[in-house]
Amino acid sequence: MISVIGESVVDMVAEDDGRTYTAHPGGSPLNVAVGLARLGDPTVFVARLSSGVLGQTLRAHATANGVDLRWAVTASEPATLAIVSVDEAGQAAYDFHVEGTADWQWRDGEPHLPAETQVIHAGSVAAWRPPGGDRIADAVARARAEGHVLLSYDPNIRPALLGDPASARPLIERYAALAHVVKVSEEDLRWLYPERQASEVAEGWLALGPDLVVVTYGGEGCLGLTRGGHALRRPAIPVQVVDTVGAGDAFTAGLLDGLLRGGRATPALIGELSEVELTGVLDQAVMVAGLTCQRAGANPPTRAELRAAQDLDRRYRHTAKRSDRDIGAGGR
Repeated sequence: MISVIGESVVDMVAEDDGRTYTAHPGGSPLNVAVGLARLGDPTVFVARLSSGVLGQTLRAHATANGVDLRWAVTASEPATLAIVSVDEAGQAAYDFHVEGTADWQWRDGEPHLPAETQVIHAGSVAAWRPPGGDRIADAVARARAEGHVLLSYDPNIRPALLGDPASARPLIERYAALAHVVKVSEEDLRWLYPERQASEVAEGWLALGPDLVVVTYGGEGCLGLTRGGHALRRPAIPVQVVDTVGAGDAFTAGLLDGLLRGGRATPALIGELSEVELTGVLDQAVMVAGLTCQRAGANPPTRAELRAAQDLDRRYRHTAKRSDRDIGAGGR
């Protein structure tokens, strides 16, 4: 069982006329939970969900996608809002409305995690925003100390909410030090460490504690670094991008699903990840993210959709290799 801790957000996405907005359930942790559940992984969303109309929309979205909400808190505060604009290249920009909303108000003794949890994924705004950020950090630290749960982290940087990089870095690095798996975008690292290369930062983070750090480069694929010495770059798949909303969260879901199904999603075994295994896990994560970019909003693929795309990709690669052999035989 995977427990995802964090916020859920109602994304108000601007339509082409610039005056009309459509509400979509979102928020990085909720997107990850939905992505995992659609891939067939038992997933719990540990969150504070507003009892208001928008909170009910978020709850209905999670439930409809098979996410377990039994450990979610019903909160009296309103849901968090994000105003989303998408440029001509499909890149999304966010303007958040977070003051007094439900997601950050964790109380003493919360959050509660089911005893069956094998993997905890945390990150994004809820992981650091007061007053609840420290309580999430405490829960993650306890799990790390117990030693039997794999910990995953994605900072999902929101500069408008974090202030300046110097004050943000300690908040982010404390989770990187606790996690076994860190996924982070090159864009996030460029903001956090403007004078350093993303690969250099990722190597530094490995020294803090993780066994696997993955840097995503959008349309240029990803880089996976392991404590065992593997450094692997994998390309993105060519897709017609509708927008990039939720693509990074879909990548995280594909990554964690790959580790689970490959039998490496434990603190003891994640460090034994081979280069062949890492290649497979990264390629699946890239595929899941690419499929999400082909449609509007945070709409990750199901297991059946992923398998169909993987089968098509294998057939294409087989045909391409056969064509190369035919050209070679012809004495090019």
